[in-house]
Amino acid sequence: MSIKQENIAILIDCDNVSHKYAEGIFNDITKYGTVNIKRAYGNWKSKSLGGWEKILQKYNIQPIQQFDYTKGKNATDIAMTIDSMDLLYTKSLQGVALVTSDSDFTPIATRIMSDGLTVYGYGESKTPDAFINACSQFIYVEKLSIKKETSKIIEHENNNIAEDNDIQEDEYSSLGGYKGNNYNVKKDKKLQKFLINAVYQTSTDNGWSDLKDVGLYIKQNSSFAPINYGFNKLGELIKKVDIFDIEYTNNNLTMIVREKY
Repeated sequence: MSIKQENIAILIDCDNVSHKYAEGIFNDITKYGTVNIKRAYGNWKSKSLGGWEKILQKYNIQPIQQFDYTKGKNATDIAMTIDSMDLLYTKSLQGVALVTSDSDFTPIATRIMSDGLTVYGYGESKTPDAFINACSQFIYVEKLSIKKETSKIIEHENNNIAEDNDIQEDEYSSLGGYKGNNYNVKKDKKLQKFLINAVYQTSTDNGWSDLKDVGLYIKQNSSFAPINYGFNKLGELIKKVDIFDIEYTNNNLTMIVREKY
């Protein structure tokens, strides 16, 4: 059973993330805990933010008005940064979700993590690596959208999704995968090397690793998220790459893995 974070704040840079991804973001972040603080930043006089109005009402998000005082200067960045620091010192938080595709938030993500909080990053595929790597976990919002559309397709084709996980995973790949329409996790050598290292670093003398330890190691050392590859859980991805031996212990409650030889 996973342990949820007790209190998470979500700060949304509406200038840099489309409103169409909001539902997927909120569905995902609730997996990690209770989101008690919800704030969205932008110039609400701008027509380009019109799509956010219904989202603010639906999810009870507090809109923070930021006027464009000077052309070319982004007041939203400054406001989110100030609020992030205020929250660190005035609220009891275990995590902060930063919804943005702007690399200017890299220092604030690093600062939040230095206080021992988890930083959940959500952004579009255009997000620079600097911000992605600064987060505890980063999720591409397009993948959340693909997941939603995939579920609709599967439900239409198969009334019992739970009985056909292979179809679900194949559909993810055919809908875009991580790096294009023909992406296949079994051919991604970089991903395989990453997973092999995580298993090796957490293995016992007999070469086996507890999947929970593998997940913890990954979380502590990268911004990796299985959903970016089309999978809800690390175990599903591990099974699909098909480079590990897998066994179950503790009355089938514990999954252990080791590299195939």
